[in-house]
Amino acid sequence: MSTVAGTPFEGIDPAEWSPYNYIPSQSAGIAMIAVFGLSTLLHFGVALWHRMWWILPTVVLCGALEVAGWGGRLWSYYQPWNGSPFELQICTTIIAPTPLLAAVFVIFGEVIRRLGSGYSRLSAKYYTIIFCTCDVIALIVQGVGGGLAATAADNGRDPTTGSRIMLGGIAFQLAVITIFAFCAAEYLVRYAWDVPVRSIKGSGAETERGEFTGKLKTMVSAIGFVTVVLFIRAIYRTIELTDGWNGVIISTERYFIVLDAVMIVLGMYALNIIHPWCFLFKDAALQRSTSTSTSSESD
Repeated sequence: MSTVAGTPFEGIDPAEWSPYNYIPSQSAGIAMIAVFGLSTLLHFGVALWHRMWWILPTVVLCGALEVAGWGGRLWSYYQPWNGSPFELQICTTIIAPTPLLAAVFVIFGEVIRRLGSGYSRLSAKYYTIIFCTCDVIALIVQGVGGGLAATAADNGRDPTTGSRIMLGGIAFQLAVITIFAFCAAEYLVRYAWDVPVRSIKGSGAETERGEFTGKLKTMVSAIGFVTVVLFIRAIYRTIELTDGWNGVIISTERYFIVLDAVMIVLGMYALNIIHPWCFLFKDAALQRSTSTSTSSESD
């Protein structure tokens, strides 16, 4: 392991004492805090302005956890002997993408309502509930494993048990993403070919075939992109933990930056640019407002 040139610890081999096996980058820490912070503030502002409260425990929570995690890594640059920032960044960065994935489930549930639940094996309501529940389970398992592993590593004990629990949580999340992708793909194919799972005639507004507008197509493309980057990140984390706590992958910061942090940045900014309010919920809100106004006038 090379020495840490250009830092307050130049000439010291981090492999001898650092739980990271390197000194976290100062510039990367500052950049990621700024990038995640900006996206999070934008999502927070839009959520408050349009009263989209579900964004707070999903996308905003993801960004807040990433800011905290990268704050811990920046803290570790200045105090690499301090175990607290290491534990902080392990626990927060491992679970941060989970709320973002929950946002994907919520958005796709609304897509199903707009296009017709007759093409889905589950109703839009249960679609969101089931996948979000699995997401929460993955979050808890990863959080527990991350806490155990970080504490063990900080105290010089074997972090294998915690690492395996983390790996189990990541693997479960990877399975959930895969199942979701197949279910979403099947739904879209059934819609495209007009092959409903069950009869949609006379079954109510939610089951009737809706129009796949340009905005809806853009929104579906956006959550498809977010799903892909989260899938890439989950594969990276799975390989990282399989390689071991002192393996080459976990000991190489650039892998973590590109395959974890950048993937989440891309996912968060994709939903900043193609925001659910503009491309999905705004039209529904206008329709409800128009219906209410028309009803009031008729009375």
